[in-house]
Amino acid sequence: METIVIIVFLVGYLAITLEHNLKIDKLIPALAMMALLWAIIALAHLPVFEVNAELKELEPSHLDEILLHHLGKTAEILVFLLGAMTIVEIIDYFNGFATIKGYIRTRSKRKLLWLFSILAFILSAIIDNLTATIVLVTILQKVIKDRETRLWFAGLIIINANAGGAWSPIGDVTTTMLWIANKVSASQLVLHVFLPSVLCTVVPTWIASRKRIFQGLIEEDFEEDTERTSKFGPTMLYLGLGAIVFVPFFKTITHLPPYVGMMLSLAVVATFAEIYSNAKFSISSLDKDTAEESAQHSHHSPVHSSLSKIELPSILFFLGILLAVAALESLGYLFHYAEALNQAIPNTDWVVMLLGVGSAVIDNVPLVAASMGMFSQGMDSPLWHFIAYSAGTGGSMLIIGSAAGVVAMGMEKIDFFWYLRKIAWLALAGFLAGAFAFMFLRDFVLHG
Repeated sequence: METIVIIVFLVGYLAITLEHNLKIDKLIPALAMMALLWAIIALAHLPVFEVNAELKELEPSHLDEILLHHLGKTAEILVFLLGAMTIVEIIDYFNGFATIKGYIRTRSKRKLLWLFSILAFILSAIIDNLTATIVLVTILQKVIKDRETRLWFAGLIIINANAGGAWSPIGDVTTTMLWIANKVSASQLVLHVFLPSVLCTVVPTWIASRKRIFQGLIEEDFEEDTERTSKFGPTMLYLGLGAIVFVPFFKTITHLPPYVGMMLSLAVVATFAEIYSNAKFSISSLDKDTAEESAQHSHHSPVHSSLSKIELPSILFFLGILLAVAALESLGYLFHYAEALNQAIPNTDWVVMLLGVGSAVIDNVPLVAASMGMFSQGMDSPLWHFIAYSAGTGGSMLIIGSAAGVVAMGMEKIDFFWYLRKIAWLALAGFLAGAFAFMFLRDFVLHG
């Protein structure tokens, strides 16, 4: 039966990677794979387990309980994602990103590459790599019209957003997991992982900046599109980003899951959006286009309009892939594979680096969860910091290896194999540069 389970997972995963060749949206094999795996577990009455990290063992559980547990954990991520994406769409409703676009005066592709890379690195540490990718790809779509050039920029944004999220306790879901589980503290995580993450950004960005695609100037005229700028745009931009930044503070104060804070932030942003929307469209105008736009929006609130633009296929794909991997975790396969890997390779550094490479293939959340059951080191052990770095940045090597990549894939319709050919080697170069820098700092500087 284990063979059947693995075959179903591999076939489903292969169908996801061949999305463009099969002409089938990736959410279909993801949902089918998830449903089939849990159906096999139910029909074959396979035993399911929950990993006990403290005892480093698997504890038997009931199917209904374990499925509800994983659905709850997945729903937390999806609801958080829905809230963040809605806030971003509300900002875009008021054309708020034109505020940032207004600061972009250079037409040099190389300078724009460095600008977007630095923004991705910084923003992802504050508002998490997923939301940062959504924001920056949205801006990218307004700044660069040439699709091929935009795909290259999007690929580098994925790498740099994941690198920026790795050194912040709220920058990536895996670092947040380690932080909540008291494996790392915020200050020590920054101390150990910040410099390797910087290298993980600088190396691929510098290499890419030498390529021909980033030579010359973009064709975009920065002065056009000014007629669409709303006077409420800057306010909604700062309010929306501030609301997202508020979420970790809300979590720290209340100890509630992040999605609760995100829903509160969404409610606040939506309230101001409704107020500003009434003000925006109540002013009479003789302009025919403006009058038509006013009539169109009078029947739809900004929240309804923003929700209609959300990439629901990406949400459903996320649901399918996370619950599919949760099925493998519940059967104990990930736990046993991790233990076998640990025994086969006694050097934990290589195990953690393989974990990083593995996070590009399998979602990094269950891999980090399995690693928390593999190792028994205390809080702020360099091992946990290395795991945070590897799991956070290793996912950049495949387009579906990270939440940032999945969202960018949905927003820009990036082909899996295009990313594999063009971007994956840059992500690998950055990953290795940061990994060796981490080991050097650990052995000769911080603990030397």
